[in-house]
Amino acid sequence: MTTFQDYTLPPALKTTLSAMGFVTPTPVQEKTIPLALEGRDVLATAMTGSGKTGAFGIPIISKMLSGARGSALILTPTRELATQVGEVFSKLLGTHSPIKTALLIGGDSMEKQLQQLRLRPRILVGTPGRVNDHLQRGALMLHDANTLVLDEMDRMLDMGFEDQIMAILRYLPAMRQTMLFSATLPPQILKISEKYLKTPARVEIGTINKAADAIDQQVIYVAEDQKFSTLVNEASVRTGTMIIFVRTKHGADKLAQRLRKSRHEAEAIHGDLEQWQRERVLQAFRDKKFRILVATDIAARGLDISHIEHVVNYDLPMQPEDYIHRIGRTARAGADGEAISLLTPADQEKWQEIQKLVNPTNAKERAPRTITRERSQPAQLPRTEPAPRVSAPAPSASTAGSTPALPQDLSSILKPIEL
Repeated sequence: MTTFQDYTLPPALKTTLSAMGFVTPTPVQEKTIPLALEGRDVLATAMTGSGKTGAFGIPIISKMLSGARGSALILTPTRELATQVGEVFSKLLGTHSPIKTALLIGGDSMEKQLQQLRLRPRILVGTPGRVNDHLQRGALMLHDANTLVLDEMDRMLDMGFEDQIMAILRYLPAMRQTMLFSATLPPQILKISEKYLKTPARVEIGTINKAADAIDQQVIYVAEDQKFSTLVNEASVRTGTMIIFVRTKHGADKLAQRLRKSRHEAEAIHGDLEQWQRERVLQAFRDKKFRILVATDIAARGLDISHIEHVVNYDLPMQPEDYIHRIGRTARAGADGEAISLLTPADQEKWQEIQKLVNPTNAKERAPRTITRERSQPAQLPRTEPAPRVSAPAPSASTAGSTPALPQDLSSILKPIEL
């Protein structure tokens, strides 16, 4: 069995890998790392939660530690994923590494990012929009970026970033290593890979449209007017943390509020929150300060929180492919998980489209289990004081660009995220 110690890596990197508890590479890491260490371009597809960040992060840092020149640009579709990728790089580099990183994401302080860029970082992680902003300002130079990673490329295309990505590519040197990672491989990505990747090595782990085997998929058929009471019952009879997906930002806020009124600790995350608000909510969820996170599809990719035990599709996703990404938020890091879909009569056509994608042969062993429960009043929880809300006041003009102060009751349970 291959271990990280078997690879030809700098001693400092092997030390941090051991300190992080990384012993055996995941399948996508085992196939990708040797190719990347050779300098090959890579076109990789793998299920969500497969360890893609380590697959490109480890060879990038190995290259950085072995040479004094060159930088790497990693583009991701969302701020959350960029933040998590940046955190992984920081851990892999260790606390005393001379190699600096920069996180370039929208919604974050521009001045803070400019300060990071003045330190001449060699690892740049960001979203296409903000990276373009810095390029157009002349604050970011990519002439020595000899490594490019396009992470979750299919999602970036879905979100309309193709033009921005093509604009960024014009700033990069022609002689570079490019690694493209995607959960799906539509014709558009194949066309891009033919144009921008040089004879890439193909890495494919598992079936692209297949959920992890450790996820127990379940279906509950409900009437529309019974949907919320069914959700409350399911939240009451299950233990462990839960993420509930809804279709709209307003729906996320409304559902979280209704759950709190039903004595469930819940908070919402969506694109209308400021970046610092989203970070605070996610950090509090990681720290189990509340149990239920209600989210739009902004959190469906890149959200890597190992303790999520249940994913609930309160609303089905608009795109069938997003079903795989949603339920992939559970069963992380070798754990088991459950994915529950609440289906109303209006959902039948959309559910059939999802099943055609994830179970095209209609195999019985891949079909979700149907859960039947007796209709009853929602299970009552013991009366407790309401959980502290995870919120914070908007920053004033004097504190713009810095971490806003929190009220005393919240500052005791929330800690700032180190980026």
